[in-house]
Amino acid sequence: MLKHLLLSALCAVVSLQASAQGDVYERSKTYEWPTDQLVINKLHQWQDQKFGVLFHWGIYSVPGMVESWAICDEDWVTRDTTMTYQQYKDWYWGLADKFNPVKFNPDQWASVMDDAGMKYMIFTTKHHDGFCMFDSKYTDYSIAHHAFKDNPKRDVLKYVLEAFRKKDFMIGTYFSKPDWHSQYYWWDVYPQKARNVNYDIKKWPWRWNQFKQYTYNQMNEILSRYGKVDILWMDGGWVCKENNQDIDMPRIAEMARRNQPGLIMVDRTIHGPYENYQTPERTIPETQLNFPWESCITLTNDWGWVPRPTWKSPMKVVNILTEIVAKGGNLVLGVGPTPEGLIQPEAAERLHKIGNWMRANGKAIYNTVTTPNYHDGNVWFTANKDGRTLYAIYTLADGETLPSQIHWKGNLPKGKVVLLSNGKALKTKVKDGEVTVTLPKGMKQESFAMTFRLS
Repeated sequence: MLKHLLLSALCAVVSLQASAQGDVYERSKTYEWPTDQLVINKLHQWQDQKFGVLFHWGIYSVPGMVESWAICDEDWVTRDTTMTYQQYKDWYWGLADKFNPVKFNPDQWASVMDDAGMKYMIFTTKHHDGFCMFDSKYTDYSIAHHAFKDNPKRDVLKYVLEAFRKKDFMIGTYFSKPDWHSQYYWWDVYPQKARNVNYDIKKWPWRWNQFKQYTYNQMNEILSRYGKVDILWMDGGWVCKENNQDIDMPRIAEMARRNQPGLIMVDRTIHGPYENYQTPERTIPETQLNFPWESCITLTNDWGWVPRPTWKSPMKVVNILTEIVAKGGNLVLGVGPTPEGLIQPEAAERLHKIGNWMRANGKAIYNTVTTPNYHDGNVWFTANKDGRTLYAIYTLADGETLPSQIHWKGNLPKGKVVLLSNGKALKTKVKDGEVTVTLPKGMKQESFAMTFRLS
C-alpha cells in the first residue's frame, strides 16, 4: 500500500512537472509550400475543417500521468528518490501488463467528437516510450501483445480509424520518431543522454541503420495496413538530420506517398518539404499567418487522461478556436481517453456544449478564409470564400457578461448585420469608420457570431 501511495504521488509530481515544462514546440520561422498538387489539394481540404481532435492514449493512461517524459532523465523531470532510475523505468515499462482497456469503444469516441463539431482526428500510434497502439510485427512492445492481447479489438489502431471514417473524419496518425524502448535508440550498454540517442552513431553506424529501418518499417505498417490516411503527424523534432540523427526523411516520404497519395506530412519543427503545416504547441501565434498551421492545445492541462484534471470551459475552447481561425489556423484539441477506453462524461459534456455552439455559429468557422482586418477588441473576423461576406465573432470571457453594445472599426457593413444563430437583424450604426451594434436583451451569455456584407 505504501509503495502504491508513493507511486501515485510520484505520478502527480511528474504530471505537474510535465505540464509546466510541456516540451512545448515553437513553430518554425519559415514555411515552404509543397510542390505536389495532390498534397496542396489535401492541405486546402484540411484547412477548411478548422477543428480536430488529438488523442494521447497509452500505458501512461493507467496511472494517469504524463506520457513518456517520466522516464527521461532531463532536469525538469522529478521522480521518487526512494527508487533507482532503473527501478522506475522497469515500473513504467511494466505498465504494459496493466493496460487492459476492456471498455474500449472507439464508436463512442467518434460520436462524441462528431457531436463536438470536429472534422478531423489524429491518433497516437506510438509515443516516445515506444509502446505501440497497433499490432506491429517489428516489436512485441504493443497493446496487441500484453494485457489486452486476448481482446478481439487488440489491434486498436484499426478500430479507432474505422470508427472515425464512418463519421467522415479526415484521418491522421501521430508517430514518435524517437523510440526510448528500442535498443536501437536507447542502447542499454550506455547511460541515457536525455531525450536523444545514447550512443555514438558514427561509432556504431550499423545500429543506427537498424533504427532507421525499424522506424521506416513501422511507418510503412501504419500507412499500408490501415486504410486511407490523410495526415502523418511526426513528433520528436530532435530526431533530424540537423541534430545528427538522420532517419532519411526522403526515403520515408517516398514510401509514405506511394502508400497514401497526397498525404499531408507534418515533421514537426523541421522546416522544409516534410513540414506541410506548422504546429505551435499550447500557444497561438501573435499575428495572422497565411499558410497552413495548427495550434495543438489540450482540453485539460494534460495531453492524456489524468484522475484530477483542470478543465477548460466550453467557451474558453470556442474563444481559442475563434482566435486561431481568424489568424488563419486550425485547432486540434487534445483529449485523453480513460484507461478503460472511453471518453469520460465530464469531457463529453464539455464537448457537447462546444458542439451546440458550432451548430449555431459554425458558418463563421468552417470553410472560411482570413480577412486583413481580422481583430478589434473582443471581436474577431473571418470571411466567406466569396470575398464579400464577413463574419464577426464576439468572444465572451469566462465570468464576464455581454455588454449592451459592441463596437469595431473597419469592416464596415453594407446593409444588415445578422445573428448567425437565429437570422435576426441587429440594430447597427456606422459613423466615422466605427460600427456600433446594439444587442437585444435576453441573449445567452456566451460568445456569438454575426454576418454581414462589406460596403
